[in-house]
Order: sequence, then structure tokens, then C-alpha cells
Amino acid sequence: MKGHMIMISTKGRYAVRVMIDLAEHKDEKNVPLKDIAERQMISKKYLEAIVKDLVSAKLIKGSSGKGGGYKLIKNPDEYIVGEILESTEGPLASVACIADKKFNCPRKKICQTLPMWEEFDGMVHDYFYSKKLSDLL
Repeated sequence: MKGHMIMISTKGRYAVRVMIDLAEHKDEKNVPLKDIAERQMISKKYLEAIVKDLVSAKLIKGSSGKGGGYKLIKNPDEYIVGEILESTEGPLASVACIADKKFNCPRKKICQTLPMWEEFDGMVHDYFYSKKLSDLL
């Protein structure tokens, strides 16, 4: 893969699938990770890293021990897909000079392409932030 266009990694895509799975089983007390892994055909080990990010972002809560698992904190219509993606992916930016706030490009003030990239990133942001988890159910 050349360059750094907006590419949603498996981590981001799987995070959305985990959230859909939890939404579909929201009436259960806690949803065990092994059940999500089986239904979504994703390795439990890989899911552990994803749910850790989702818990850190306060999108879901987890409990361990007997009867443990994960559950949504809010209703599916209160989750924004953009927030889910950014909890695992970081900012959804197409070029390094926008993605990295510390990136100090000497051409920033005269760059003729920067407005185009900013507009493109705005469209991507607006798209994912206009979708709710409930829209995917």
C-alpha cells in the first residue's frame, strides 16, 4: 500500500461489528467475548484489544468472572459510528499534515492542495458522524 489515504483497518471495522453484536444482544446481562468471537468469526485474542479500546473510550463496559462479559452503556441510537471508528483508529485523516497535529509543514501557508484535503476529510467526518449504530441494525 502506498501513502496514507483514509483506510479503515480491521481493528476499526471489527469494532463496529462488536458494537452491532452487543446492540443485537443488549437485553442479555453481559455478552461473553467468546460468543462475540464465534458469531463474528474473529479471533478472541484480537477482540480483546478491540474491546479494551472501546472500554477506554467509555463506549462499553466489561465485567469479569462468572457471568462476565461486555455490554453497551447507552442505547444503540445514542452511538455515533464516527466515535466508534475513532476509538480504535484515531483521527480519520487522509494526509499526514492533517492527521498529525504536531506535523509542521513548511508549505502549510502556501499549500494549494491543503484546502482540498481538509474538505475531503470534512466529508468523511460528516459521513461517519451522521451514522448511528442503530442505523446498522
